Amino acid sequence: MDRDTLLQLDNQVCFALYACAREVTKLYRPFLDELGLTYTQYVTLLALWEKDEVPVKALGERLYLDSGTLTPLLKKLEAMKLILRKRDAADERSVIVKLTSEGHALKERAFSIPERVFCQTNIPPEELEQLREQLRRLTQNIHQSDSCHSQT
Repeated sequence: MDRDTLLQLDNQVCFALYACAREVTKLYRPFLDELGLTYTQYVTLLALWEKDEVPVKALGERLYLDSGTLTPLLKKLEAMKLILRKRDAADERSVIVKLTSEGHALKERAFSIPERVFCQTNIPPEELEQLREQLRRLTQNIHQSDSCHSQT
């Protein structure tokens, strides 16, 4: 690839991922609006529905969110009465996030969302699963890599 082609926007993996992520998030918006949630609140609840009563630090790691992003998000979910935050009795430095009964109940209303979004992608299920696995692998590789040395 020549130098000019190398820097074309359409040749950037980062831009393809960014643009796709924005479009996919837009697909979720009307369904999440029905629940009164943002996309980030939704994925936070997905993580808690999977495993409740987790330390804030573990939740941040699971969602790839730093504390500066996660703390206001959790405060908002707490104000919505969907979660509670409490100090860990065993380690007062740690804060545990726990779903409320309202937070658990919202899960029932969310069950239809993945299928409703999937129907709008126009991609066969097996291709979507392959894509999801490739993206998981890419995320894991990036997260685990120490560094990538550029060639100059």
